[in-house]
Amino acid sequence: MVSQIELESSDSLLKFIRDNALLVSPEEQLRRRNLIDKLKQILMTWIRRVAYQRRLPQNQIKDASATLLVYGSYALDVYAADSNIDAVCVVPCFASLAEDFFIVLYNMLAGRPEVSGIHCVKEAKALLMQFTFDGILIDMAFAKLQVTAVPENVDISNPSFIKDIDENSWASFSGVRVKNRILQTVPDVKIFQELLQCVKSWAKRRGVYSDLFGLFGGIELAVLAAFVCMKNPGDSLVNLISIFFKTFAFWPWPEAVVVEDVGVLPPGTRALMPIQLPSSPDEYCHSNMTTSTFNKIRSEFRRGYRQTQDPFKPQFEWGHLFEPFPYSKSYLRFIKICVSTYNNVELGTWVHWVKSRFHTLLLKLEEMHALCDPNPTEYIDVSIQIPNIVFYWGLVPGRGDNLDLNTATNDFMTNLSIGYPNIPGSLSLALVQASQLPKIMQLATDDIKAQLRMKIKFWVY
Repeated sequence: MVSQIELESSDSLLKFIRDNALLVSPEEQLRRRNLIDKLKQILMTWIRRVAYQRRLPQNQIKDASATLLVYGSYALDVYAADSNIDAVCVVPCFASLAEDFFIVLYNMLAGRPEVSGIHCVKEAKALLMQFTFDGILIDMAFAKLQVTAVPENVDISNPSFIKDIDENSWASFSGVRVKNRILQTVPDVKIFQELLQCVKSWAKRRGVYSDLFGLFGGIELAVLAAFVCMKNPGDSLVNLISIFFKTFAFWPWPEAVVVEDVGVLPPGTRALMPIQLPSSPDEYCHSNMTTSTFNKIRSEFRRGYRQTQDPFKPQFEWGHLFEPFPYSKSYLRFIKICVSTYNNVELGTWVHWVKSRFHTLLLKLEEMHALCDPNPTEYIDVSIQIPNIVFYWGLVPGRGDNLDLNTATNDFMTNLSIGYPNIPGSLSLALVQASQLPKIMQLATDDIKAQLRMKIKFWVY
């Protein structure tokens, strides 16, 4: 039975989340629903055009259909105003990935006024198309079913639908399967969503949320939150947040977090924080974590535990737990990473490509005895006349004192040039002192961050 003081403390936590604009407005919710509906209409027009080009019988052209399944933070209803939407374009058997998706649909979307920054990501485990639609970033994967028409709300847990699908389609459905499995297994979906919303807000503010930087991705946090909810059914939100930090602050890593007992887990994982994938119990969540980011995450877990040991004391304030990480006060030196191109059109593709390989740069720096805290925040160097995005990674004191950034830069650029479909942009690494950081980073108020996001969206997307 949840006590009155627990209810009041839980309400104060949710109020803090609302008051600090960590939840989306009803207007933003409606905007995203309308966007999904519009994309579904575009997919229907596209798939019937494909059916016509394939010279299918008239009745099959008329009945041809494709749909969009969402997953990730949007599908779990724990998204922020600046969150992207993860989705899978589910198509019938006659549509092809190489021609119909990456060429025909690409051209249809690229020609629409509400679409910008569109590019194909062909090096990922699940191939996808990324673009901004009405100001919202969309990551859209591709999956093909062995049917001639796809129901709008197709149930991919139905064996008849996923029979004989190819490897890429199976990988594309991974996020949908995880979402479905989590919502089926948590004892209280509403409490789970509230806990995950709090945990994600904490992770973003404390600089431990971005899988491309070797930090947590949304799926890992969702599984960890689900694990805590499943182990503590009927508990209040305030107790769950305390249990969350206590559990993982003292977790015996690299022992795996297991949400579904399948007996013996597969051996051989090298993950520093292995987390079982709910929809595939014999697999782990993909992770780019390195020694640097493992240390950062573990440190933040322990800080979170200290902050939430006694949330019922009179002077307790939730703001301390969610205080933004003070990068400029925590490190004396930083690695400045400047990613640039000579035109706006190429910048988004180049930045995405560079970020997708940041884990190799982290590993190279660690090989050179430098431990970094990779701040995921994107900045702009206004002193540079060409479009650019800048990152500042904190250097752990006492490590990397004789760091040769020329070697690191050359090795990383060699890695970036492999497989990049266009002419590579520019990238530079430089050591800067904390006193040399731009004022916008040192101040880092919410107003400045909002202004910065607008500039980045204008340039990148």
